[in-house]
Amino acid sequence: MTPKERWLAILRRRKPDRIPMDYWATPEVTERLMRYLHVKSLRKMYEKLHIDAVITVTPKYVGPPIPEDSDIFGCRYRNVHYRDGVYRECIYHPLAEFKSVSEIKRKYEWPTVDLYDYSVIHDQMAGFEDYPIQGGGSEPFLIYKKLRGQKQAFLDLYLHPDIVHYCLDKLFDFCYENTRLIYKEAPGKIMLSYVAEDFGSQTDLLYSPRHIREFFIPRMKRMIDLAHSHGVYVFTHSDGAIRRIIPDLIKAGIDILNPIQWRCRGMDRESLKRDFGDKIVFHGAMDNQQTLAFGSEDDVRREVRDNLRILGRGGGYILAPCHNIQPITPIKNIIAMYDEGYKMGASFL
Repeated sequence: MTPKERWLAILRRRKPDRIPMDYWATPEVTERLMRYLHVKSLRKMYEKLHIDAVITVTPKYVGPPIPEDSDIFGCRYRNVHYRDGVYRECIYHPLAEFKSVSEIKRKYEWPTVDLYDYSVIHDQMAGFEDYPIQGGGSEPFLIYKKLRGQKQAFLDLYLHPDIVHYCLDKLFDFCYENTRLIYKEAPGKIMLSYVAEDFGSQTDLLYSPRHIREFFIPRMKRMIDLAHSHGVYVFTHSDGAIRRIIPDLIKAGIDILNPIQWRCRGMDRESLKRDFGDKIVFHGAMDNQQTLAFGSEDDVRREVRDNLRILGRGGGYILAPCHNIQPITPIKNIIAMYDEGYKMGASFL
């Protein structure tokens, strides 16, 4: 089977030749892994490790020049270095000082999809026609936290719900139209859309279920319905201990749930498979906080087999790291994960 066929078999509850395997990692890890494998392209790396990676397509920004340290929303960033890696931290929040919706309406200009060229999407898919293609989707509260500042964004849910509703409507409208235009540009080519919000910490939800149901689920459902109306499956990412809200996500219509951080409270794999395994596909579950980063190769291989046995039993599972593999992770552990998944990926179907 091709990677695309493997994913489709899992999504359609049919039996593939083996469990599909996806890849998430920082750029530094990918660069090191390619050097280690002596390959010069992502495709060659995927083929060598038998990875069924998702290929993401996006439109090209063609609007007025944006400073390197900024984004289209006016947020500004600085690079933060940690050991062998770099990440970008938001240091300026353009809506932080506003006190009302009327003030935002007067003083802030929202970006539109007219700033983007969608014709480039076809070129991004070229050479990857046999891989699953992902395009469109939403994660607006992540942007809202940058616009307002993280602390203020959480306070707004209680103190300024009108600002939250107004801004999320604007952000979701942008995501909706962006997604619609991607589908229009590549009809029938997009398999997945990423409809996400991070709802969980290591121990429980970051927000009350009431707030999740008020601010997030209805807007996410609008995106989910758009995807389904175009024959696109919905990939939902939400880190952490999100057990309490999974039934709401399923009711809204999600197809795939990532990342399955099974060491978080309430996220044990056995009960997730028992209670939700016939309703959604699980994606991830390879722990990159402990096992991949600090475990032995034997630990990694054991976790692969456990995930295949528990989550992959009867189908409904795509093996992948819980999040981006970090630079601290030994290359041999990454190799061991994909090697064991390839060898054992048909054993538990």
